[in-house]
Amino acid sequence: MRTFKDHIRNIRACRLCANRFAATRTAHRPRPVVWLSQTARIMVVGQAPGARVHASGRPFTDASGDRLRQWMGVDSATFYDQDKVAIFPMAFCFPGYDAKGSDLPPPKICADHWRADTLALMPQVRLTLLVGGYAQKWHLGTKSMSETVADWQKYDPDIIPLPHPSWRNTSWLKKNTWFETDLIPHLRHRVTELL
Repeated sequence: MRTFKDHIRNIRACRLCANRFAATRTAHRPRPVVWLSQTARIMVVGQAPGARVHASGRPFTDASGDRLRQWMGVDSATFYDQDKVAIFPMAFCFPGYDAKGSDLPPPKICADHWRADTLALMPQVRLTLLVGGYAQKWHLGTKSMSETVADWQKYDPDIIPLPHPSWRNTSWLKKNTWFETDLIPHLRHRVTELL
């Protein structure tokens, strides 16, 4: 029987998207960023590593990560404690940029190949934060990030859908003031409860 350690080793060695990444504007090689454990009770499901994360090998090492940690009410030490928080994006590698310099979507092959088996090896997770539309679509089958996040109480207490913490969503956050007044305090309460 395959162990969790073997599974993680296999993910780190994955090169399924090597040709796809070589054909992008960045022409980079796969570098799966793996931040998983069998003890973490909180799992953050994001989109895919960005260029900075690709370089650092550590998820959410950017302004989006700062905002996400602020939403959760945790410091960096807690967020990066793999015994407490697992970070499981929809794709483990930076997908690259399109011709206009925008992030490419997470390759579907990554989720198809790794997601179900990995989740089966992590039954201890009690809270899943679905950060952005790609994560919400895969886990919940929803189409609209705005509608899914607005309907967050429907998925509580095991799942909390969130917008991506990117600066691109700043106008969404300003229009949806209930996010800061209602959802964020609940998110922090659940995170504190599980830590």
